[in-house]
Amino acid sequence: MTSNASSGVLPDLYEASIAELQDGLAQGTAYLSRIEEVNFKGPALHAVIETNPKALTQAVALDDERKEKGSRGPLHGIPLLLKDNIATLYEEGMNTTAGSYALLGSVVPRDAFVAAKLREAGAIFIGKTNLSEWAGARSISLPRGFSGRGGQTLCPYYPNADPFASSSGSGVAMAVGLAAGSLGTETRASIVAPSSRNNIVGIKPTVGLWCPYSSNQDTPGPMCRSVTDAALLLTFIAGPDPRDEATLHQPGIVPDYMKALDKNALKGTRLGVPRAFIRNMKAIEETFNSSLDIFRALGAEIIDPADFPNGEGTTGIAGGEAVGISKYISELVEVPTGVKTLADLIEFNKINPDLELPGPFYTDQSRFMDAEGTQVDDAYFAALAQDFDLGRTRGIDATLAKFNLDAIILPTDVLEPKPTAIAGYPLISVPLGFQPDGVEVLPATPSPLHSQAPGIPFGVAFMGTAYSEFKLISYAYAFEQATHVRPQRRAYNNAIPRTQLTSVI
Repeated sequence: MTSNASSGVLPDLYEASIAELQDGLAQGTAYLSRIEEVNFKGPALHAVIETNPKALTQAVALDDERKEKGSRGPLHGIPLLLKDNIATLYEEGMNTTAGSYALLGSVVPRDAFVAAKLREAGAIFIGKTNLSEWAGARSISLPRGFSGRGGQTLCPYYPNADPFASSSGSGVAMAVGLAAGSLGTETRASIVAPSSRNNIVGIKPTVGLWCPYSSNQDTPGPMCRSVTDAALLLTFIAGPDPRDEATLHQPGIVPDYMKALDKNALKGTRLGVPRAFIRNMKAIEETFNSSLDIFRALGAEIIDPADFPNGEGTTGIAGGEAVGISKYISELVEVPTGVKTLADLIEFNKINPDLELPGPFYTDQSRFMDAEGTQVDDAYFAALAQDFDLGRTRGIDATLAKFNLDAIILPTDVLEPKPTAIAGYPLISVPLGFQPDGVEVLPATPSPLHSQAPGIPFGVAFMGTAYSEFKLISYAYAFEQATHVRPQRRAYNNAIPRTQLTSVI
Protein backbone atom coordinates (compact mmCIF):
# COMPACT_ATOMS: atom_id res chain seq x y z
CA MET A 1 0.00 0.00 0.00
CA THR A 2 1.35 3.45 -0.81
CA SER A 3 2.05 6.15 1.73
CA ASN A 4 -1.05 8.02 0.59
CA ALA A 5 -3.27 5.04 1.24
CA SER A 6 -1.62 4.12 4.54
CA SER A 7 -1.79 7.72 5.81
CA GLY A 8 -5.50 8.01 5.07
CA VAL A 9 -5.05 10.56 2.26
CA LEU A 10 -7.44 9.70 -0.57
CA PRO A 11 -5.79 9.60 -4.02
CA ASP A 12 -6.86 11.74 -6.97
CA LEU A 13 -8.66 9.31 -9.27
CA TYR A 14 -7.24 11.05 -12.35
CA GLU A 15 -3.85 9.56 -11.43
CA ALA A 16 -4.59 6.96 -8.72
CA SER A 17 -2.43 3.86 -8.88
CA ILE A 18 -3.76 0.37 -8.29
CA ALA A 19 -1.79 0.16 -5.04
CA GLU A 20 -3.60 3.23 -3.68
CA LEU A 21 -7.08 1.74 -4.10
CA GLN A 22 -8.36 -0.51 -1.32
CA ASP A 23 -12.11 0.12 -0.89
CA GLY A 24 -13.98 -1.76 -3.64
CA LEU A 25 -17.43 -0.25 -3.12
CA ALA A 26 -16.25 3.35 -2.77
CA GLN A 27 -13.93 3.28 -5.74
CA GLY A 28 -16.42 1.37 -7.88
CA THR A 29 -19.10 3.94 -7.12
CA ALA A 30 -16.73 6.80 -7.86
CA TYR A 31 -15.49 5.40 -11.14
CA LEU A 32 -19.04 4.68 -12.36
CA SER A 33 -19.96 8.29 -11.56
CA ARG A 34 -16.91 9.52 -13.45
CA ILE A 35 -17.94 7.47 -16.48
CA GLU A 36 -21.43 8.97 -16.27
CA GLU A 37 -19.96 12.50 -16.20
CA VAL A 38 -17.88 12.46 -19.38
CA ASN A 39 -18.77 9.39 -21.44
CA PHE A 40 -22.12 10.43 -22.95
CA LYS A 41 -22.63 13.75 -21.17
CA GLY A 42 -20.38 16.80 -21.30
CA PRO A 43 -17.58 16.16 -23.80
CA ALA A 44 -19.19 12.80 -24.78
CA LEU A 45 -15.89 10.94 -25.06
CA HIS A 46 -17.64 7.62 -25.90
CA ALA A 47 -14.85 5.67 -24.22
CA VAL A 48 -17.13 3.12 -22.52
CA ILE A 49 -19.82 1.14 -24.37
CA GLU A 50 -21.60 -0.16 -21.28
CA THR A 51 -21.12 -0.59 -17.54
CA ASN A 52 -21.54 -3.68 -15.40
CA PRO A 53 -24.93 -3.73 -13.60
CA LYS A 54 -23.48 -6.07 -10.96
CA ALA A 55 -20.25 -4.17 -10.32
CA LEU A 56 -21.28 -2.64 -6.99
CA THR A 57 -22.77 -5.90 -5.72
CA GLN A 58 -19.50 -7.62 -6.58
CA ALA A 59 -17.57 -4.83 -4.84
CA VAL A 60 -19.54 -5.33 -1.61
CA ALA A 61 -18.93 -9.08 -1.71
CA LEU A 62 -15.20 -8.59 -2.27
CA ASP A 63 -14.99 -6.00 0.53
CA ASP A 64 -16.68 -8.49 2.87
CA GLU A 65 -14.33 -11.25 1.72
CA ARG A 66 -11.33 -9.05 2.48
CA LYS A 67 -12.59 -8.46 6.02
CA GLU A 68 -13.41 -12.11 6.68
CA LYS A 69 -10.66 -14.01 4.83
CA GLY A 70 -8.07 -11.42 3.89
CA SER A 71 -7.04 -10.09 0.50
CA ARG A 72 -6.59 -12.24 -2.59
CA GLY A 73 -3.74 -9.96 -3.62
CA PRO A 74 -3.06 -6.58 -5.23
CA LEU A 75 -6.07 -6.76 -7.59
CA HIS A 76 -8.63 -7.55 -4.89
CA GLY A 77 -11.64 -5.27 -5.50
CA ILE A 78 -9.83 -3.26 -8.18
CA PRO A 79 -12.14 -1.78 -10.87
CA LEU A 80 -10.95 -2.52 -14.41
CA LEU A 81 -12.28 -1.87 -17.90
CA LEU A 82 -12.00 -4.42 -20.73
CA LYS A 83 -12.15 -3.79 -24.46
CA ASP A 84 -15.45 -4.96 -25.92
CA ASN A 85 -13.83 -7.86 -27.80
CA ILE A 86 -12.72 -9.54 -24.56
CA ALA A 87 -15.44 -11.97 -23.50
CA THR A 88 -16.97 -11.79 -20.03
CA LEU A 89 -19.57 -14.09 -18.49
CA TYR A 90 -22.98 -13.47 -20.06
CA GLU A 91 -24.77 -13.89 -16.74
CA GLU A 92 -22.82 -10.94 -15.37
CA GLY A 93 -25.00 -8.70 -17.53
CA MET A 94 -22.56 -7.20 -20.02
CA ASN A 95 -22.41 -7.85 -23.75
CA THR A 96 -19.32 -8.80 -25.74
CA THR A 97 -19.87 -7.44 -29.25
CA ALA A 98 -16.63 -6.00 -30.72
CA GLY A 99 -18.72 -2.83 -30.99
CA SER A 100 -21.21 -4.39 -33.43
CA TYR A 101 -24.99 -4.55 -33.10
CA ALA A 102 -24.76 -7.88 -34.90
CA LEU A 103 -23.57 -9.49 -31.66
CA LEU A 104 -25.83 -7.61 -29.24
CA GLY A 105 -27.34 -10.13 -26.85
CA SER A 106 -25.02 -12.93 -27.96
CA VAL A 107 -24.04 -15.47 -25.32
CA VAL A 108 -20.36 -16.25 -24.87
CA PRO A 109 -19.44 -19.71 -23.56
CA ARG A 110 -17.08 -18.42 -20.87
CA ASP A 111 -14.83 -15.63 -19.74
CA ALA A 112 -11.88 -15.00 -22.03
CA PHE A 113 -8.71 -16.49 -20.56
CA VAL A 114 -7.35 -13.11 -19.48
CA ALA A 115 -10.71 -12.09 -17.96
CA ALA A 116 -10.90 -15.34 -16.01
CA LYS A 117 -7.43 -14.80 -14.58
CA LEU A 118 -8.21 -11.23 -13.53
CA ARG A 119 -11.54 -12.27 -12.02
CA GLU A 120 -9.84 -15.00 -10.01
CA ALA A 121 -7.42 -12.37 -8.70
CA GLY A 122 -10.38 -10.36 -7.38
CA ALA A 123 -10.69 -7.70 -10.06
CA ILE A 124 -14.08 -6.16 -10.87
CA PHE A 125 -14.96 -5.45 -14.50
CA ILE A 126 -16.92 -2.21 -14.25
CA GLY A 127 -17.48 -1.89 -17.99
CA LYS A 128 -16.53 -2.56 -21.59
CA THR A 129 -14.60 0.01 -23.59
CA ASN A 130 -15.34 1.25 -27.08
CA LEU A 131 -13.11 0.34 -30.02
CA SER A 132 -12.72 0.55 -33.75
CA GLU A 133 -15.49 -1.89 -34.67
CA TRP A 134 -14.24 -5.47 -34.91
CA ALA A 135 -10.85 -4.14 -33.80
CA GLY A 136 -10.43 -2.35 -37.13
CA ALA A 137 -11.17 -5.44 -39.22
CA ARG A 138 -14.25 -3.86 -40.87
CA SER A 139 -12.49 -1.03 -42.66
CA ILE A 140 -9.16 0.77 -42.76
CA SER A 141 -10.80 4.04 -43.86
CA LEU A 142 -13.29 4.23 -40.98
CA PRO A 143 -12.45 6.98 -38.46
CA ARG A 144 -10.50 5.35 -35.66
CA GLY A 145 -12.39 4.63 -32.46
CA PHE A 146 -15.84 4.29 -34.10
CA SER A 147 -18.20 1.40 -33.52
CA GLY A 148 -21.90 1.07 -34.25
CA ARG A 149 -22.73 0.40 -30.60
CA GLY A 150 -20.28 2.79 -29.01
CA GLY A 151 -20.22 5.73 -31.40
CA GLN A 152 -17.10 7.83 -31.98
CA THR A 153 -14.45 7.76 -29.26
CA LEU A 154 -12.66 11.08 -28.77
CA CYS A 155 -9.23 11.92 -27.38
CA PRO A 156 -9.67 14.03 -24.20
CA TYR A 157 -6.72 16.33 -24.88
CA TYR A 158 -8.47 18.41 -27.56
CA PRO A 159 -12.15 18.51 -28.60
CA ASN A 160 -12.92 16.13 -31.49
CA ALA A 161 -9.36 14.80 -31.61
CA ASP A 162 -8.53 11.40 -33.13
CA PRO A 163 -8.14 8.81 -30.31
CA PHE A 164 -5.77 6.80 -32.54
CA ALA A 165 -6.42 3.11 -33.25
CA SER A 166 -8.58 0.22 -32.19
CA SER A 167 -8.17 0.15 -28.39
CA SER A 168 -9.07 3.83 -28.23
CA GLY A 169 -11.76 3.44 -25.57
CA SER A 170 -9.32 1.84 -23.16
CA GLY A 171 -6.80 4.60 -23.85
CA VAL A 172 -9.23 7.47 -23.35
CA ALA A 173 -10.71 5.88 -20.22
CA MET A 174 -7.29 5.57 -18.64
CA ALA A 175 -6.29 9.09 -19.66
CA VAL A 176 -8.99 10.72 -17.52
CA GLY A 177 -9.27 8.14 -14.76
CA LEU A 178 -12.42 6.12 -15.49
CA ALA A 179 -10.99 2.94 -13.90
CA ALA A 180 -7.87 1.74 -12.14
CA GLY A 181 -6.60 -0.12 -15.19
CA SER A 182 -7.71 -1.56 -18.52
CA LEU A 183 -6.99 -4.12 -21.21
CA GLY A 184 -6.83 -3.54 -24.94
CA THR A 185 -5.91 -5.81 -27.84
CA GLU A 186 -3.40 -5.27 -30.62
CA THR A 187 -2.71 -6.58 -34.07
CA ARG A 188 -0.99 -3.52 -35.54
CA ALA A 189 -0.40 -0.68 -33.03
CA SER A 190 -3.91 -0.99 -31.53
CA ILE A 191 -2.58 -0.84 -27.95
CA VAL A 192 0.51 1.33 -28.31
CA ALA A 193 -0.96 3.97 -30.65
CA PRO A 194 -3.94 4.97 -28.42
CA SER A 195 -1.64 4.73 -25.39
CA SER A 196 0.66 7.25 -27.07
CA ARG A 197 -2.19 9.55 -28.14
CA ASN A 198 -3.82 9.50 -24.68
CA ASN A 199 -0.73 9.95 -22.50
CA ILE A 200 -0.67 6.51 -20.88
CA VAL A 201 1.44 3.33 -20.86
CA GLY A 202 0.54 0.43 -23.13
CA ILE A 203 2.15 -3.00 -23.37
CA LYS A 204 1.62 -5.15 -26.45
CA PRO A 205 3.02 -8.53 -25.35
CA THR A 206 4.48 -11.23 -27.53
CA VAL A 207 1.73 -13.11 -29.35
CA GLY A 208 1.37 -16.24 -27.25
CA LEU A 209 1.98 -14.65 -23.82
CA TRP A 210 -5.10 -14.91 -27.84
CA CYS A 211 -8.15 -12.94 -29.78
CA PRO A 212 -10.70 -13.98 -32.35
CA TYR A 213 -9.28 -12.05 -35.32
CA SER A 214 -5.80 -13.35 -36.03
CA SER A 215 -4.21 -16.02 -33.87
CA ASN A 216 -0.86 -15.29 -35.51
CA GLN A 217 -0.73 -11.57 -34.78
CA ASP A 218 -3.35 -10.58 -32.17
CA THR A 219 -2.72 -10.23 -28.45
CA PRO A 220 -4.36 -8.61 -25.40
CA GLY A 221 -2.34 -6.28 -23.21
CA PRO A 222 -2.55 -3.78 -20.36
CA MET A 223 -3.20 -0.07 -20.82
CA CYS A 224 -2.62 1.91 -17.62
CA ARG A 225 -1.40 5.23 -16.28
CA SER A 226 1.99 3.91 -15.20
CA VAL A 227 4.51 1.23 -16.07
CA THR A 228 4.02 -0.18 -12.57
CA ASP A 229 0.29 -0.77 -13.04
CA ALA A 230 0.78 -2.16 -16.55
CA ALA A 231 3.45 -4.57 -15.30
CA LEU A 232 1.13 -5.70 -12.51
CA LEU A 233 -1.72 -6.50 -14.90
CA LEU A 234 0.64 -8.28 -17.31
CA THR A 235 1.89 -10.46 -14.46
CA PHE A 236 -1.67 -11.66 -13.85
CA ILE A 237 -2.80 -12.18 -17.46
CA ALA A 238 0.34 -13.85 -18.86
CA GLY A 239 0.54 -17.60 -19.09
CA PRO A 240 -0.51 -20.55 -21.25
CA ASP A 241 -4.16 -20.83 -22.27
CA PRO A 242 -5.06 -24.46 -23.12
CA ARG A 243 -7.51 -23.18 -25.78
CA ASP A 244 -4.92 -20.95 -27.50
CA GLU A 245 -2.12 -22.84 -29.24
CA ALA A 246 0.02 -19.72 -29.62
CA THR A 247 0.32 -19.36 -25.84
CA LEU A 248 1.57 -22.92 -25.39
CA HIS A 249 4.98 -22.13 -26.91
CA GLN A 250 6.13 -19.55 -24.36
CA PRO A 251 9.33 -20.40 -22.50
CA GLY A 252 9.34 -21.67 -18.92
CA ILE A 253 7.66 -19.94 -16.00
CA VAL A 254 6.08 -16.53 -16.56
CA PRO A 255 8.20 -13.98 -14.68
CA ASP A 256 6.94 -11.57 -12.06
CA TYR A 257 7.07 -8.41 -14.13
CA MET A 258 6.95 -6.26 -10.99
CA LYS A 259 10.55 -7.33 -10.42
CA ALA A 260 11.48 -5.56 -13.66
CA LEU A 261 10.83 -2.14 -12.09
CA ASP A 262 14.42 -0.96 -11.82
CA LYS A 263 15.28 2.74 -12.13
CA ASN A 264 18.85 1.81 -13.06
CA ALA A 265 17.94 -0.70 -15.77
CA LEU A 266 19.27 1.41 -18.65
CA LYS A 267 22.85 1.42 -17.39
CA GLY A 268 25.09 -0.37 -19.86
CA THR A 269 22.36 -1.00 -22.46
CA ARG A 270 22.65 -0.50 -26.21
CA LEU A 271 19.53 1.04 -27.77
CA GLY A 272 19.06 1.38 -31.53
CA VAL A 273 17.17 4.09 -33.42
CA PRO A 274 15.72 2.97 -36.79
CA ARG A 275 15.79 6.40 -38.45
CA ALA A 276 14.19 5.16 -41.66
CA PHE A 277 10.92 4.63 -39.76
CA ILE A 278 10.84 8.19 -38.35
CA ARG A 279 8.77 10.24 -40.74
CA ASN A 280 8.20 14.01 -41.06
CA MET A 281 6.56 14.92 -37.74
CA LYS A 282 8.66 17.83 -36.58
CA ALA A 283 7.59 18.38 -32.95
CA ILE A 284 7.58 14.66 -32.18
CA GLU A 285 10.97 14.06 -33.80
CA GLU A 286 12.52 17.02 -32.00
CA THR A 287 11.25 15.83 -28.63
CA PHE A 288 12.41 12.30 -29.36
CA ASN A 289 15.87 13.52 -30.37
CA SER A 290 16.11 15.49 -27.11
CA SER A 291 15.10 12.38 -25.17
CA LEU A 292 18.15 10.53 -26.47
CA ASP A 293 20.27 12.65 -24.12
CA ILE A 294 18.09 11.45 -21.24
CA PHE A 295 18.72 7.86 -22.25
CA ARG A 296 22.44 8.57 -22.39
CA ALA A 297 22.33 10.23 -18.95
CA LEU A 298 20.66 7.07 -17.63
CA GLY A 299 23.61 5.01 -18.86
CA ALA A 300 22.46 3.81 -22.29
CA GLU A 301 24.56 3.86 -25.43
CA ILE A 302 22.50 5.09 -28.40
CA ILE A 303 23.18 3.56 -31.82
CA ASP A 304 21.74 6.03 -34.34
CA PRO A 305 20.93 5.06 -37.01
CA ALA A 306 20.22 1.38 -36.54
CA ASP A 307 17.96 0.74 -39.50
CA PHE A 308 16.22 -2.51 -40.34
CA PRO A 309 17.89 -4.42 -43.18
CA ASN A 310 14.41 -5.30 -44.49
CA GLY A 311 11.36 -3.42 -43.25
CA GLU A 312 8.96 -4.38 -45.99
CA GLY A 313 6.72 -7.41 -46.25
CA THR A 314 3.32 -8.77 -47.02
CA THR A 315 0.82 -9.96 -44.46
CA GLY A 316 -1.74 -12.75 -44.39
CA ILE A 317 -3.94 -10.85 -41.97
CA ALA A 318 -6.98 -10.66 -44.27
CA GLY A 319 -7.34 -14.41 -44.34
CA GLY A 320 -6.77 -14.60 -40.61
CA GLU A 321 -9.50 -12.07 -39.94
CA ALA A 322 -12.05 -13.81 -42.14
CA VAL A 323 -11.51 -17.20 -40.58
CA GLY A 324 -11.01 -15.77 -37.10
CA ILE A 325 -14.28 -13.83 -37.02
CA SER A 326 -16.31 -16.72 -38.42
CA LYS A 327 -14.66 -19.11 -35.96
CA TYR A 328 -15.39 -16.81 -33.03
CA ILE A 329 -19.06 -16.43 -33.97
CA SER A 330 -19.42 -20.19 -34.48
CA GLU A 331 -18.33 -20.80 -30.89
CA LEU A 332 -20.96 -18.51 -29.35
CA VAL A 333 -23.75 -20.26 -27.48
CA GLU A 334 -26.40 -18.00 -29.02
CA VAL A 335 -26.53 -15.09 -31.49
CA PRO A 336 -30.02 -13.50 -31.49
CA THR A 337 -29.46 -11.71 -34.80
CA GLY A 338 -28.77 -15.03 -36.57
CA VAL A 339 -25.34 -13.90 -37.81
CA LYS A 340 -23.08 -16.93 -38.28
CA THR A 341 -20.41 -15.96 -40.82
CA LEU A 342 -18.52 -12.99 -42.18
CA ALA A 343 -20.96 -12.91 -45.12
CA ASP A 344 -23.87 -12.73 -42.64
CA LEU A 345 -22.12 -9.88 -40.86
CA ILE A 346 -21.70 -7.90 -44.08
CA GLU A 347 -25.37 -8.41 -44.90
CA PHE A 348 -26.48 -7.44 -41.38
CA ASN A 349 -24.66 -4.13 -41.74
CA LYS A 350 -26.26 -3.50 -45.14
CA ILE A 351 -29.80 -4.02 -43.86
CA ASN A 352 -29.14 -2.00 -40.68
CA PRO A 353 -27.34 1.08 -42.04
CA ASP A 354 -28.71 3.42 -39.37
CA LEU A 355 -27.05 1.28 -36.71
CA GLU A 356 -23.88 0.19 -38.47
CA LEU A 357 -23.23 2.37 -41.53
CA PRO A 358 -24.33 5.91 -40.60
CA GLY A 359 -23.30 8.58 -43.08
CA PRO A 360 -21.33 10.46 -44.02
CA PHE A 361 -18.23 9.13 -42.25
CA TYR A 362 -19.00 5.54 -41.26
CA THR A 363 -20.39 3.78 -44.34
CA ASP A 364 -17.42 1.64 -45.30
CA GLN A 365 -16.94 -2.10 -44.70
CA SER A 366 -14.58 -2.79 -47.59
CA ARG A 367 -12.07 -4.73 -45.51
CA PHE A 368 -14.78 -7.23 -44.59
CA MET A 369 -15.75 -7.54 -48.24
CA ASP A 370 -12.15 -8.00 -49.37
CA ALA A 371 -11.65 -10.73 -46.78
CA GLU A 372 -14.86 -12.59 -47.59
CA GLY A 373 -14.12 -15.94 -49.15
CA THR A 374 -10.43 -15.89 -48.28
CA GLN A 375 -9.17 -19.41 -47.71
CA VAL A 376 -6.56 -20.37 -45.15
CA ASP A 377 -4.76 -22.61 -47.63
CA ASP A 378 -1.21 -23.35 -48.71
CA ALA A 379 -0.84 -19.86 -50.19
CA TYR A 380 -1.93 -18.29 -46.91
CA PHE A 381 0.53 -20.35 -44.87
CA ALA A 382 3.30 -19.55 -47.35
CA ALA A 383 2.59 -15.82 -46.90
CA LEU A 384 2.57 -16.29 -43.14
CA ALA A 385 5.95 -18.03 -43.25
CA GLN A 386 7.30 -15.15 -45.35
CA ASP A 387 5.93 -12.68 -42.80
CA PHE A 388 7.70 -14.46 -39.97
CA ASP A 389 10.95 -14.49 -41.92
CA LEU A 390 10.69 -10.77 -42.77
CA GLY A 391 9.45 -9.63 -39.37
CA ARG A 392 11.54 -11.89 -37.18
CA THR A 393 14.65 -13.37 -38.80
CA ARG A 394 15.36 -10.59 -41.31
CA GLY A 395 13.61 -7.80 -39.39
CA ILE A 396 13.74 -7.21 -35.65
CA ASP A 397 16.09 -10.07 -34.78
CA ALA A 398 18.46 -9.16 -37.60
CA THR A 399 18.59 -5.53 -36.46
CA LEU A 400 19.17 -6.46 -32.83
CA ALA A 401 21.97 -8.81 -33.85
CA LYS A 402 23.61 -6.55 -36.45
CA PHE A 403 24.01 -3.65 -34.02
CA ASN A 404 24.34 -5.78 -30.85
CA LEU A 405 21.27 -4.07 -29.35
CA ASP A 406 19.33 -4.72 -26.17
CA ALA A 407 16.25 -2.97 -27.60
CA ILE A 408 15.02 -0.59 -30.28
CA ILE A 409 13.48 2.81 -29.47
CA LEU A 410 11.50 5.24 -31.64
CA PRO A 411 8.52 7.61 -31.40
CA THR A 412 5.32 5.59 -31.11
CA ASP A 413 3.36 7.89 -33.43
CA VAL A 414 5.80 7.46 -36.30
CA LEU A 415 6.22 3.77 -35.65
CA GLU A 416 5.93 1.51 -38.66
CA PRO A 417 3.99 -1.23 -36.88
CA LYS A 418 4.28 -3.86 -39.61
CA PRO A 419 7.58 -5.45 -38.43
CA THR A 420 6.28 -6.07 -34.90
CA ALA A 421 2.83 -7.09 -36.16
CA ILE A 422 4.03 -9.73 -38.58
CA ALA A 423 6.63 -10.95 -36.10
CA GLY A 424 4.24 -11.07 -33.13
CA TYR A 425 6.91 -9.35 -31.00
CA PRO A 426 6.41 -7.04 -27.99
CA LEU A 427 6.12 -3.26 -27.84
CA ILE A 428 5.78 -0.84 -24.93
CA SER A 429 4.76 2.81 -25.26
CA VAL A 430 5.48 5.37 -22.53
CA PRO A 431 4.54 9.10 -22.53
CA LEU A 432 7.16 11.28 -24.22
CA GLY A 433 5.65 14.75 -24.82
CA PHE A 434 2.86 16.94 -26.19
CA GLN A 435 2.24 18.87 -29.38
CA PRO A 436 3.13 22.55 -28.82
CA ASP A 437 0.34 25.04 -28.14
CA GLY A 438 1.01 26.82 -31.41
CA VAL A 439 0.73 23.77 -33.66
CA GLU A 440 -1.76 24.02 -36.51
CA VAL A 441 -5.09 22.23 -36.02
CA LEU A 442 -5.54 19.69 -38.83
CA PRO A 443 -7.92 19.47 -40.49
CA ALA A 444 -9.27 22.89 -39.50
CA THR A 445 -12.81 21.48 -39.55
CA PRO A 446 -12.95 17.94 -38.13
CA SER A 447 -14.14 15.34 -40.58
CA PRO A 448 -15.09 13.98 -38.11
CA LEU A 449 -11.75 14.14 -36.20
CA HIS A 450 -8.73 16.39 -35.83
CA SER A 451 -5.54 14.46 -36.59
CA GLN A 452 -3.30 17.17 -35.13
CA ALA A 453 -3.98 19.77 -32.44
CA PRO A 454 -2.29 21.66 -29.56
CA GLY A 455 -1.52 19.57 -26.50
CA ILE A 456 -2.03 16.20 -28.14
CA PRO A 457 0.24 13.67 -26.37
CA PHE A 458 2.73 11.31 -27.99
CA GLY A 459 4.91 8.51 -26.68
CA VAL A 460 8.17 6.65 -27.12
CA ALA A 461 8.13 2.95 -28.02
CA PHE A 462 10.45 0.19 -26.82
CA MET A 463 10.72 -2.78 -29.20
CA GLY A 464 12.38 -6.15 -28.66
CA THR A 465 12.54 -9.79 -29.62
CA ALA A 466 10.08 -12.51 -28.59
CA TYR A 467 9.37 -12.71 -24.85
CA SER A 468 11.61 -9.76 -24.01
CA GLU A 469 8.85 -8.06 -22.01
CA PHE A 470 10.83 -8.16 -18.75
CA LYS A 471 13.72 -6.20 -20.24
CA LEU A 472 11.48 -3.77 -22.10
CA ILE A 473 9.44 -3.07 -18.95
CA SER A 474 12.62 -2.34 -17.01
CA TYR A 475 13.84 0.12 -19.67
CA ALA A 476 10.43 1.78 -19.94
CA TYR A 477 10.21 2.11 -16.16
CA ALA A 478 13.65 3.70 -15.88
CA PHE A 479 12.74 6.25 -18.57
CA GLU A 480 9.32 6.95 -17.03
CA GLN A 481 10.78 7.54 -13.57
CA ALA A 482 13.42 9.90 -14.98
CA THR A 483 10.99 11.99 -17.01
CA HIS A 484 7.51 11.92 -15.37
CA VAL A 485 5.89 13.18 -18.58
CA ARG A 486 2.29 12.13 -17.92
CA PRO A 487 1.57 14.60 -15.05
CA GLN A 488 2.93 17.54 -17.04
CA ARG A 489 -0.35 18.11 -18.89
CA ARG A 490 -3.94 17.06 -18.25
CA ALA A 491 -6.89 16.68 -20.58
CA TYR A 492 -8.86 19.77 -21.53
CA ASN A 493 -10.96 21.03 -18.63
CA ASN A 494 -14.43 19.79 -19.66
CA ALA A 495 -13.08 16.28 -20.28
CA ILE A 496 -11.87 15.85 -16.69
CA PRO A 497 -14.42 14.13 -14.40
CA ARG A 498 -15.00 15.87 -11.06
CA THR A 499 -16.13 12.90 -8.93
CA GLN A 500 -13.52 11.82 -6.38
CA LEU A 501 -13.52 9.30 -3.53
CA THR A 502 -14.39 12.15 -1.18
CA SER A 503 -17.62 12.54 -3.19
CA VAL A 504 -18.83 9.04 -2.25
CA ILE A 505 -17.29 8.32 1.17
